[in-house]
Amino acid sequence: MVSLSILRTVGSFRTLSLTIRLVTSEPAVFKAVICPASCSVVGLAKDTWSSRSLRAIGKQRQLACNLSNVTTIRRCSTCNVPINCWKCKEPFDTSPTFFCSSCKIVQPPNEAVSFFSIMDCEDTFALDMHKLQKRYLHLQRSLHPDNFSQKSAEEQEYSAHQSALVNKAYSTLLKPLSRGLYLLELKGMRIDEGTDSGVDTEFLLELMEINEALEQAQTPEETDKISQDTKWKLKGLTAKIDDALRAGELQDAKELLAQMKYFSNIEEKVKEKLSGFM
Repeated sequence: MVSLSILRTVGSFRTLSLTIRLVTSEPAVFKAVICPASCSVVGLAKDTWSSRSLRAIGKQRQLACNLSNVTTIRRCSTCNVPINCWKCKEPFDTSPTFFCSSCKIVQPPNEAVSFFSIMDCEDTFALDMHKLQKRYLHLQRSLHPDNFSQKSAEEQEYSAHQSALVNKAYSTLLKPLSRGLYLLELKGMRIDEGTDSGVDTEFLLELMEINEALEQAQTPEETDKISQDTKWKLKGLTAKIDDALRAGELQDAKELLAQMKYFSNIEEKVKEKLSGFM
């Protein structure tokens, strides 16, 4: 349970803010052969406070919970997107195109295509994970650079770029948090630097209780109980985020994703503590 002194301190806070910064990288360009822009992906940074640090700053009048150095994927404008095979000039019928249907040569990546299209998935938060993994394995077996070690320099380069793009798409869509942030970007939501989302006291207290319970857990059974509760919380948040995105309630989705980040961090702490009992 949260101590009375912490409750009094939290009750006196004037502002509880959670800052989410979404920063996009400058477009990078491949060699002269192609010119699609490249965007980088970095997950939300871990929250910078714990129940122990909260006690240490109990006399302060404000608590800032910052999620700093946040980057999400942003669809960048591109130029000269390939529409013909670079080798035989056969026009493409579909996008993305990994191999020419005529000469079977590997093609340069089209980074203007969404990650959902690359992984042949619906652009929705509730993905078919089995289908996602199956698609990933199929593409990597086909595009892995080792398969092109005896090919021309162009084919080796394109296979490496294609393989890297598939890895990026898969890793982004695999995790609910990065998948949700990516969907927000696709839906046109810009979160400017310095934008705050209010954190209500009830949610803050819940996080404090969980962190303190985890610190005080003495057995694997106690720790596993926290793990199961956290997984249940994450499952509920996943359903709520999916509903919010389907309804176009992007602000609600953003706030729920912020909550998901905190519970994901708790889940990681639980895993570390359980490994300590082994």
